[in-house]
Amino acid sequence: MKPSGNSTLVYSSETGRVPHNSKKAAIIQAPHSPSDGTIRLQRQTKGRGGGTVIVISGIPLKGTALKELTGALKKRCGCGGTIKDGIIEIQGDHRETLLLELQARGYRVKLAGG
Repeated sequence: MKPSGNSTLVYSSETGRVPHNSKKAAIIQAPHSPSDGTIRLQRQTKGRGGGTVIVISGIPLKGTALKELTGALKKRCGCGGTIKDGIIEIQGDHRETLLLELQARGYRVKLAGG
């Protein structure tokens, strides 16, 4: 069978390592940050040992302002959380509390996902 020009090598014992396309990897690993100005709250449990986490994406803040907002949200909910690649993760299911708090701060917020 001849290799076509648009296929990717999956396995071969002849060439050793599979060539890696860095452009595709950068696109896949880029954090999701919508550019429409809406903050999205998404509940996730998959891959977290059964624990619920609220993922807050699309926040237009950087650096210390993002850290201060994260701290205020964690205090408001009375729980832990972290920042990963500009996305806030709050432990527990506090979507309604976070929705009201972010709206009170003047952000446009949308509940996304399950």
